[in-house]
Amino acid sequence: MDYGKTGGPQKGGKNTPRHKEHNAKGTDKNPFGKNATKAELLERMKAAAAKKKA
Repeated sequence: MDYGKTGGPQKGGKNTPRHKEHNAKGTDKNPFGKNATKAELLERMKAAAAKKKA
């Protein structure tokens, strides 16, 4: 019997993520080199608070 062929699948790379994040850098939702300004951030936070309150 060849015991080298038994067992589970081989391990993946050591430093690879298990899954892709929905807001990872370099995607359509979060492109590289684009940082939101403080005014945009405050506007988004106020809209979220108003939506939650309503």
